[in-house]
Amino acid sequence: MLGGYEMKDVPKFIKYQYSFEPEGGPKKEFTVTLDGATLNRIDDQQKDNPEWTKLDYMQCSNCPYNIKDRPFCPIASGLVNIIETFKDTVSHHVGLITVTTNERTISKRTAMQDGISSLIGIFMVTSGCSVMDKIKPMVRYHLPFASINETIYRATSMYLLGQYFVKKEDKAPDWELKELTKTYKEIAKLNRDISQRIRSASNEDASINALVILDVFAKMLPFSIDDTLKKLEYLFADYLE
Repeated sequence: MLGGYEMKDVPKFIKYQYSFEPEGGPKKEFTVTLDGATLNRIDDQQKDNPEWTKLDYMQCSNCPYNIKDRPFCPIASGLVNIIETFKDTVSHHVGLITVTTNERTISKRTAMQDGISSLIGIFMVTSGCSVMDKIKPMVRYHLPFASINETIYRATSMYLLGQYFVKKEDKAPDWELKELTKTYKEIAKLNRDISQRIRSASNEDASINALVILDVFAKMLPFSIDDTLKKLEYLFADYLE
């Protein structure tokens, strides 16, 4: 039991199925399976990890791990299949991308990099890297193809709900979102460094640009929170009466 909630009510597994149908190209599919309780990704064991997945290969500047304890980067090693699959894909190549979750199916005809970005985002957050852990709750209610405004709405809503639970445990909540800003600044550093790894493993630019999209979101969020939330205040007029 956690906070009065029985864990038996938590789904054992959560699945996200991604289907890529590029115009004039073969269909590619990925299934992401998460542990329902921890939200960590459950993978088939990777037989071989390429050189670029080693922890000390272009190691992230804010990496929390030591190569003696963890020889491979948890994010990089988890991205091997994605990078291999899309290493020859051009970022602006358009196709139909379909994401199927436990609750619904979402489809969009868009550039491959948009779908790859969404998929990479899930893989990174659920990799077990502690830098990403604080935004794990967003993966439980994943929203593919989200705009920057939607991302800020979801990120701040997630964070403030987390602070509600912090308050219930008689700890000091952060209603000013200061730690959320710090979290995304650290994620921006990580995205920048991981992209260097991916660049060394890709022949074309789809995977790199997919990570660039995530990086833009991570960089913009700390500086956009206040402005975006001010623009959203009108939605809550009934709360302010």
